[in-house]
Amino acid sequence: MAIEASTEQAREPRIRLGMVGGGAGAFIGAVHRIAARIDDQYELIAGALSSTPEKAMASGRDLGLDPSRTYSSYREMAIREAKLKNGIEAVSIVTPNHVHYDAAKEFLRRGIHVICDKPLTSNLADAKKLKKVADESGALFILTHNYTGYPMVRQAREMIANGELGDIRIVQAEYPQDWLTEAVERTGAKQAVWRTDPAQSGAGGSTGDIGTHAYNLASFVSGLELDSLAADLDSFVEGRRLDDNAHVMLRFKAKGNEKPAKGMLWCSQVAPGHENGLKVRVYGTKGGLEWVQADPNYLWFTPFGEPKRLITRNGAGSGAAAARVSRVPSGHPEGYLEAFATIYTEAAHAINAHKKGKAVDKAVVYPTVDDGVKGVAFVEACVASSKKNGAWVKV
Repeated sequence: MAIEASTEQAREPRIRLGMVGGGAGAFIGAVHRIAARIDDQYELIAGALSSTPEKAMASGRDLGLDPSRTYSSYREMAIREAKLKNGIEAVSIVTPNHVHYDAAKEFLRRGIHVICDKPLTSNLADAKKLKKVADESGALFILTHNYTGYPMVRQAREMIANGELGDIRIVQAEYPQDWLTEAVERTGAKQAVWRTDPAQSGAGGSTGDIGTHAYNLASFVSGLELDSLAADLDSFVEGRRLDDNAHVMLRFKAKGNEKPAKGMLWCSQVAPGHENGLKVRVYGTKGGLEWVQADPNYLWFTPFGEPKRLITRNGAGSGAAAARVSRVPSGHPEGYLEAFATIYTEAAHAINAHKKGKAVDKAVVYPTVDDGVKGVAFVEACVASSKKNGAWVKV
């Protein structure tokens, strides 16, 4: 599910970073650049920031990039940077989904590490091919499921792994939004246009955009692997070509002698009153946990038969897994950008270890290409199940 990498005590040189996509008007590109800078592990030195050469050059100028390191295509960038003595060591891919496969392939084949936005690709066939390329390249592949970087998500994961909830019975995850309640894509809004276009987004709408986050978070925290699902997908907005709401029942694989856990997942982009309502709840034979992204520094823990307990980031009761990805003392909030930065810093530890051929430290975890394949498989299984009137489908 997640791989482990090494940590180094001495200050390492900044990793030379390139970026594909993320030019003017692209929200997520700016988020990646901020995340890469927070812990001062990277230096952005090159980019193919737009599919339009003129816009790519203008975006490069805005970011202060050397014009000779601003490219009109990701292939040109991969070829030239791989030949330069001071070429990029890693690349961030922050394009619409349909570009991920071809772009990542160009860099992986030249030994350049890839940090890629989710979902991995727009279809499962490409996801499996990309995993093969990544495995054969020897380069690292990091998938930015950034919600796994929150300290209290790491706390929940550690508690479950330590058996504090007992045998896991129920896992519930949800991610509702409201920004697509109306046909925003018809206004030409960039973020809406590509997310509702099957050619760019893939088979899933809300399932691919936010459902994969909820699914990944549920698996990351619980430590469980999905076996099968039954999904009911809707496109409530008239004329919309991809789902904007999904209700999914989940069956997980058994762990040891435990009875298989069950779960539910809801993702929606047509739920008025919800902005980014990501939530995960896990219940076992000994107790339950609840984490809500709107209050990310809090984790609620209820041992069965006892009062509900609030565990705060770096507060009493929080453990080592949360502490090692926390940056400020308890009581000061850490949020979305810091969680995103955690993924970049975990990646930096891995890249630095890879350069030295050193052993890995088990404390450091991040989503990989394998998590990406599982995410795309989840989306395609949801679509297949819904087309069969909610029939159970193996993932």
